[in-house]
Amino acid sequence: MAGIRGYFHPKTGTGASSLIPSPPWLYSGDLLTVEYRTDPARVRELLPEPLELAEEDPGAVALIWADWQSCSSGGPELLDPVLSQYKEAFAVVRCSYQGRTYSRCVYIWVDKDFAIARGLHQGYPKKLGSIHQTRPHPYGPAPRIEAGARFGATLAAADRRLAQAVVTLREPSETGGFVNGHPMAHHRWLPSVEKGKGLALDELVESGAASVEAGPAWAGDAELELFEAPTEELARLEIHEPIGAYYRQVGVVWDGGRLLESGTSHAQ
Repeated sequence: MAGIRGYFHPKTGTGASSLIPSPPWLYSGDLLTVEYRTDPARVRELLPEPLELAEEDPGAVALIWADWQSCSSGGPELLDPVLSQYKEAFAVVRCSYQGRTYSRCVYIWVDKDFAIARGLHQGYPKKLGSIHQTRPHPYGPAPRIEAGARFGATLAAADRRLAQAVVTLREPSETGGFVNGHPMAHHRWLPSVEKGKGLALDELVESGAASVEAGPAWAGDAELELFEAPTEELARLEIHEPIGAYYRQVGVVWDGGRLLESGTSHAQ
């Protein structure tokens, strides 16, 4: 590609228009997590071969809201906040590959185009959505991060509400949940431009944080509702039994993944 630059489209003579910069990508965020159990068969239908259900608690699901500030090395985007701030909500399950347990994001919605582009690169199935969550603050009416604090969260896409939650913090916790606590097993798929030629890109990849900082985790109780929508299937992961809810502030660095398999996809 002599003469043009840029990590992602659009590629230009200078590269300044690229939708996303090259990794590493750095994130600071507030995470609100609600975990519950669903029918393991509903999880299994979202796992393409060669992935299998996790051996332990195969129906466990985490629905996570995240309010992010992100940037490339040196943090220039932090001083132009429209390029750094975004929100997302995503559903995570667990799966097994060659005897090892992985987390896998099966649905995810974000509210910025650069977040979609990064997700496609990493294997996250990102779509546009409307995501909101209560922000903590040490002054005024906003909740503090303490026992009894209440946080709301909503998710909508294509003008339909898909999920809403209210989390009441109860006590400090050793963790921020367990469903999203493993490396991610994701697929990177791209159909061929030629009809009938299958996939031009077909990779199973392992992805995870190069480094993580985390503040104190809080456990709590959640009121969670999922809603049907014409073009979304989150509600198929119906709530059978609550597990718990968590709040945590984190800092994460992502700097690439690892190829697990490449070849003919079993997805339809």
